[in-house]
Amino acid sequence: MRLRSKKDSVDNIDVSPLIDMVFILLIFFMVTTTFVKDMKLDINRPAASSASRSDTKVVRVYIDSSSEIYIDNQPVKLWAIQSKVRDLLRTTTDKSVLVVTDTNIPVDVLINVVDECRMSGAKDVAVSTTKEMG
Repeated sequence: MRLRSKKDSVDNIDVSPLIDMVFILLIFFMVTTTFVKDMKLDINRPAASSASRSDTKVVRVYIDSSSEIYIDNQPVKLWAIQSKVRDLLRTTTDKSVLVVTDTNIPVDVLINVVDECRMSGAKDVAVSTTKEMG
């Protein structure tokens, strides 16, 4: 009978549980991280001296230079804003809406969009400016 010495034995380390934990942590961080992306619209934001940063969890409504309205990267007609924003406000606790608009749109379009957002149940409706990069 031969006895093994410590030099002869090779210990193998099983790394599969380690790999499993790394993937679980990766999935956890991907799910809990929120990404806020502005739409790829060509918008010249108006300037304001009293601007402040906006919260990243607000509902964003976009109006481009041709007065087209977008919510969640989809074009929306004026009459459909109220129901779409109401559905989005149900999932948030902040109840705020940020209107990102171009400087060259007619004022009546902006007023109509802000009115529709307020009628949908939003507590705060703000207009985005150049200093407001949030």
